[in-house]
Amino acid sequence: MKNTMIINNHTAIIVFDPELEMFRGEFVNLNGSADFYASSVQELHREGEVSLNTFLEVCKEQGIEPYKHYSGKFVTRISPDLHERITILAAAEGVSLNQWVQKSLEHEAMDETNYLLHNRNNAQRLLGSISQLEAGKSQ
Repeated sequence: MKNTMIINNHTAIIVFDPELEMFRGEFVNLNGSADFYASSVQELHREGEVSLNTFLEVCKEQGIEPYKHYSGKFVTRISPDLHERITILAAAEGVSLNQWVQKSLEHEAMDETNYLLHNRNNAQRLLGSISQLEAGKSQ
């Protein structure tokens, strides 16, 4: 993944702060903020470990669950046009809209190498589905 770093089995998002001329890291999937700054990759690892350990210690002391829990449900807003298009694509593949969206998100979440290979195959299948839909509309 781009702009991520794994520190003690925890994922942090890394960005460059041009005002400070330093890298900033922030752990994701925590029930609070644990961020850190550094000038190099080595320092990011070291400062990230300190930040994460401090966060986890404070959570333990205060009896706070440190990790976010996910229900597997979320709401997203999209344009009516996109809603219509993906409903048609899902129907063309013979799956529910929910299944189609889940499959699409899984593809986006794959590592980059697998994503690129998989995306080529999906594009070919999608073009075939669109061609079938357009042929059906012209009849």
